[in-house]
Amino acid sequence: MSAMFPDPRQAPADAPLAIGEDFRPSTLVEAYRNGIFPWPDGGGEVFWWSPDPRAVFVVGSVRRSRSLRQVIRRDDLDVTFDTAFPAVMAACADRAEEGTWITQRMQAAYESLHRMGHAHSVEVWRDGVLVGGLYGIAVGGVFTGESMFHRVSNASKVALVALDDHLLDRGFSLIDAQLHTDHLESMGARMVDREAFLDVLHAVRDAPITFL
Repeated sequence: MSAMFPDPRQAPADAPLAIGEDFRPSTLVEAYRNGIFPWPDGGGEVFWWSPDPRAVFVVGSVRRSRSLRQVIRRDDLDVTFDTAFPAVMAACADRAEEGTWITQRMQAAYESLHRMGHAHSVEVWRDGVLVGGLYGIAVGGVFTGESMFHRVSNASKVALVALDDHLLDRGFSLIDAQLHTDHLESMGARMVDREAFLDVLHAVRDAPITFL
């Protein structure tokens, strides 16, 4: 159990378990180690969540549709890891048409986590231009995806497939997608009970696995 947060196993299924804008690296690391993540509401409040059920991908199970496989085979998109973390996070925050919960303070905090080796990014490039990507937090054998973006069709899907392949090679167990969306479900995400998710997280959070 965390000393900073209530026990997530006892938290409401569809409501936050804590409120407060504490983006210190130690707080964020403690949160992710216990299956908790922050979600600002856009009005200045930061809510901390551990939803039940939880959306996850078993590493190696991200679905590649026929059309996506064709995009990957075209080989006109290049993928890198951890080469442009601030740019990826800024691009995720810039999705103004969808609204954003990624505040400037949050960007600064996660860039600190990146420098410490906890936060990581996947970048998708076309002709040297960043056209898609995602970022998230690695805790032992679990990678929690925070946000993704695309500027050309399928670029975020390419990033997710590349992440899945990379994590499989590195020995990770789960991609934590946090909340259900139809898009994630179409890519192979499934919903699991919070209890089951936390059991896996606690079993692998101290595994000697590195992202790079």
